[in-house]
Formats: sequence, C-alpha cells, structure tokens
Amino acid sequence: MLIVLTGIDGSGKTTAAQATVAAAQRDGKDALLLSNYAGRRRMSLLSARFGVQLHPRLADAAETVLRTANVLISHARAYRHPGLVIMDRHLHCQLALRQARGLPRGRFLPSLLRHLPQPDLVVHLVVDPEQAHERVMARGTDSETIEELEALSTGYESSPEYAHFTELPASGTPAEVLSGLTAAIAGAANRRGDQAGTTRPSRRTTD
Repeated sequence: MLIVLTGIDGSGKTTAAQATVAAAQRDGKDALLLSNYAGRRRMSLLSARFGVQLHPRLADAAETVLRTANVLISHARAYRHPGLVIMDRHLHCQLALRQARGLPRGRFLPSLLRHLPQPDLVVHLVVDPEQAHERVMARGTDSETIEELEALSTGYESSPEYAHFTELPASGTPAEVLSGLTAAIAGAANRRGDQAGTTRPSRRTTD
C-alpha cells in the first residue's frame, strides 16, 4: 500500500511520515519510509552562506533532477515492498514550487506522474502559512518567508492533481496529526479491499 504526503514547508510532513511508520512497526506491520527530497534546503543554506541567489529556473532544474531521481528510486523500492510504504514528498511538490515561482508546469513531470504507479492515497497536510513559518524558524535549519509559504500553498491548491488529494489538518499536535493520518490510511485500506472484492470473479456453482 502506497501513501504519499505533501504540504508546504513547516506542515510536518517528515514528522508525520516518521511517526506513522514507527507506529505501524510497533503494531507488527511491515512499513517503509521513503523520502523524495530535492536538496532545496541545502541549496538555500549554501546560497545564504555565499550570498548567491540562484535564478528560479536554475534552482528548479537542479531540484527537478534530484527529486525525479529520488522518486524513481523510491518507486522501485516500493514495488518490491509488500507492506505499507509512506513517501515523504513527491513530484507534486516540485510542480507546486514551479507554480509558486511563476514557472510553467512543463510536460515532463505531469507526464511522469501519470505513468508512475498511482498511490492509494495522497494526503496533503494543511496548516496556515503563519504557523508553518513559525515552525520553520524554530527548527533553525533554513528560512522561508510567509509570502513564499503562501505562494507554495496556492501552488498546491491550483494544481489539477489537488482535486484527488485528501486534506488533513496539521495545525495540532504530532499525536493528533498521527491519529488523523492513521484513520485516513485505514479508510484507504478498506476502500482498496472493497475494490478488490468487487473485481474478484464471482464463484459459479453447477448442479
């Protein structure tokens, strides 16, 4: 079963992904966490350190290469994993970043999204940009402005894929987010079981 987590920086994607996998493993389930990073935080830190701001198109090109490679590797690993797979970020994140930067979606990433195995559930962690900004500043490893987070939030919501996302409030405690995410995954598992049951050929009896 494949679950993808998306959301703006500071929404708690990584924390939720780690907590979900840890909880599943404590329950004796076979769970795997895969991270599809793009190196954005590291590039941001390097840019700040050396006082060089990358052009949006150059930053996107570098991030797209790294994120695409990670996504393809993650899907290969997920294909071989029989249990629950949680992907922290996906190509949706890069498309939202493009929108936030005023760049076109292009054809490659949307086409790749359509051809990759579809997740059972894409959960979008929803949090106010102001609260997300507080979280980003508190962790002290990178920096984002409220305006950048607002633009990224709009980038997600304006994407055609967003209509198929499951929104999950992420402004509460990590335990509350974990509870909501666990319930969403259980619901997706039930729907998957129902679909498998309806597509299974009916048993015919003969006299």
